[in-house]
Amino acid sequence: MSISSQIRSNVQKTYFMMAFFVVFVVLVGYVLGNALGYGNSWMLGAVLFSVISSFISYYWGDKIVLAMSGARPADRRRDFDLYTVTENLCIAAGLPKPKLYVIDDTAMNAFATGRDPEHAVVCATTGIVQKLERRELEGVIAHELSHVKNFDIRLMAVVAVLVGTVAFLADMFMRSLWWGGHRDRDNEKGTGQLMIAVGIVLAIVTPLIAQIIKLAISRKRELLADASAANLTRYPEGLARALEKLSKDKEVLEAATNATAHLYITNPFKGKQFSAWFSGLFNTHPPIDERIKILRAL
Repeated sequence: MSISSQIRSNVQKTYFMMAFFVVFVVLVGYVLGNALGYGNSWMLGAVLFSVISSFISYYWGDKIVLAMSGARPADRRRDFDLYTVTENLCIAAGLPKPKLYVIDDTAMNAFATGRDPEHAVVCATTGIVQKLERRELEGVIAHELSHVKNFDIRLMAVVAVLVGTVAFLADMFMRSLWWGGHRDRDNEKGTGQLMIAVGIVLAIVTPLIAQIIKLAISRKRELLADASAANLTRYPEGLARALEKLSKDKEVLEAATNATAHLYITNPFKGKQFSAWFSGLFNTHPPIDERIKILRAL
């Protein structure tokens, strides 16, 4: 498969999952609203709440993530390879140079954040800068710049709104049932109790399903960033070799949290899976072996 066809495939799959996600959220809101007898009106409140919370994370999320990670601004002399590799790749990609930050940790990892190319941040650990060869480091930074160029942060902000909406709808539904806020206008038709039963089941399972869809979209964006990075450097082997070294690095990144793990180029926790299939549903990243195989097939 060529680089361009891999990129097209990943973009199409992402669009499909996003469309499915939107339909899924609307259907959940419709069922839960009607189960309570309120129709669709209160669903707008859940959407508004999720949009406001995501708006805050969208504009100030990068500063929050950097503070949580204990990152420092990169210095051209101290972090020469990181600085010059990023500058060269930005020229090739036609991107403004992002703000560069470094996490002083020997674990190997990197991430990008920011709402658009003009407000982007690329952060790398000292471990990944010191342990990778320059061509390998180019592959990693190209991957992170691809996240910026592909507006992945913006996409995941939209996904966060959808996930937050589902969680908020489910919570509102269960609270309304607990406090007796539902209307019984449909009970005389024999449909009220059935709708409530369906609503309870949906309120329990839909937040889980929404999270799985979110992670699936995140994994597709990782594959897209890999392909875009190969297209930028014209050297897929550089990123493939970097991922091989990252897979052998068993050091846990202390600065990472559950809230920031999905940003990194590989899982920063290095945890062993208790069940490859089941736990794979909850991974923020595709398996490294799969990513390497795809890169070497380009």
